[in-house]
Amino acid sequence: MSLAGEERKKIILDRLNGNGKVKTSELVETLQVSSETIRRYLEELERDNRLKRVYGGAIKTGYDQEEPSHLTREVAHADEKKRIARTAANLVQDNDVLLIDDGTTTMHMLPYLRSRKNLCLITISVPALNLLLEYQNQGLWSGDVYFLGGKVQARHFRSVGMHAERMMTDFFIDKSFLAIDGVQLEYGISSYDAEKALLARRFIENAKETIVLSDHSKIGVSTFYKVADLRETEIVVSDVHPPEEWANKLEATGVNWIVAE
Repeated sequence: MSLAGEERKKIILDRLNGNGKVKTSELVETLQVSSETIRRYLEELERDNRLKRVYGGAIKTGYDQEEPSHLTREVAHADEKKRIARTAANLVQDNDVLLIDDGTTTMHMLPYLRSRKNLCLITISVPALNLLLEYQNQGLWSGDVYFLGGKVQARHFRSVGMHAERMMTDFFIDKSFLAIDGVQLEYGISSYDAEKALLARRFIENAKETIVLSDHSKIGVSTFYKVADLRETEIVVSDVHPPEEWANKLEATGVNWIVAE
């Protein structure tokens, strides 16, 4: 393919990463080529597993309407999640009160927190609770642990619902580490699950600082339930830089985007 063709495909991917989807008609106007040429680019990118074609355009690979199970999420992008978790853990200081959301990325933070002193940790994650109890019984963790009890979602190994929300009203936290399902510039951060989204809003409201953990597969994606606008968070930790067209808006809203090393 010509250099111009490769540059056009890069533009398509940049727009896809920023918006989660692209429309053939808009790409025809932007790139000033025929719809047949756009379809050929999309076919080639789909063969490379860079996107998924749909009627009228394309969406990001992995863009779905149902939240994968905890066991499925556990193995997806594992290396990237570990790097994100290590970088996020560096934001924690001694004596912090933390909310550790459920999720496989936040779960990876726990080994890096064992050296911190006098932490208080609140979670809805059953695997996180089990690991912390194991650390305590082995003498590897000396901080306090609180579990927000509520309706148990067995597929996701977490508690949600009104009882967990009521319990959360009694806690005020220094840092809330959120695991989200999608992050999009205009729509904000989102979740597949309504009860989880409502609880996550409470996490943000009761925190001095909100840190969003997001690997590249969630950038540009908007799932079913909105949690909050990006401007309601302080930090995003990801394995990649934000799309170029997000830069000015992120700066204007004061969101600090940290790329994990």
